[in-house]
Amino acid sequence: MAVNQKIAEALKRITFEHREADYHHHTYDEDMFQYELIRNGDLKALEIGKKMFEGPTTGHLSDDPVKNYQFLFVASVTLACRFCIEGGMPTEEAFNLSDLYIRQMEKCGTVDEIFALHDVMFRDYTTRMQAIRRKDAFSRPVTRCMEYIENHLQEPLSVRLLSEKLGKSESHISTVFKKEIGIAVSEYIRRLRIDTAKSLLQYTEFSCLEIAEYLCFSSDCHFSQVFSKYTGLTPREYRKQNYRRHWNGF
Repeated sequence: MAVNQKIAEALKRITFEHREADYHHHTYDEDMFQYELIRNGDLKALEIGKKMFEGPTTGHLSDDPVKNYQFLFVASVTLACRFCIEGGMPTEEAFNLSDLYIRQMEKCGTVDEIFALHDVMFRDYTTRMQAIRRKDAFSRPVTRCMEYIENHLQEPLSVRLLSEKLGKSESHISTVFKKEIGIAVSEYIRRLRIDTAKSLLQYTEFSCLEIAEYLCFSSDCHFSQVFSKYTGLTPREYRKQNYRRHWNGF
């Protein structure tokens, strides 16, 4: 029997079984709406995405529940990635996130772990798109400052360096940045480094010293002091509370 004929007969059979069981998938519009919300940076995507992914109208791709949701997770993160690229997320960032979450998903041993990781993935893409949308409201010099800082957190940063890179005076950059962002350039850099450090502590096995050096803190002690100021926890305490909280073996 030809492959096409086998597929046709299997499709008829599964269509009949679904009709008899009164089972149906969610509609195309329902499915796409959650990803449009992600693209727009709308946090309603989290609630709707959870309901769609964990609800009774999701696909049946395997009789093994874990494998079934692993397959569904790959489909979901792939769509989230593509919608975010369309919405303005840098292509490499979007694909790298997708690769990262699929690797994490492979190590989930239960359906609940996959559910939790799916929530994290949806929130990550959505909040990143929120940040991209916010940048659209800023002037070009401020946007360029933010982009340079975010792409060079592992290097020494200063208003003087930004002034040289952008061809603007230090006073102009400091004044405009504070006016539009609401905080000084140095404060923005510290907050971004602490947010990055939190991710590294939660999702990687780099030591606190390695993270401190990577993010250009003068020492492990200095890193710990700044981190504690912003989070209320030392880096080691934060890692203890958050590392591998949602999945095993990453």
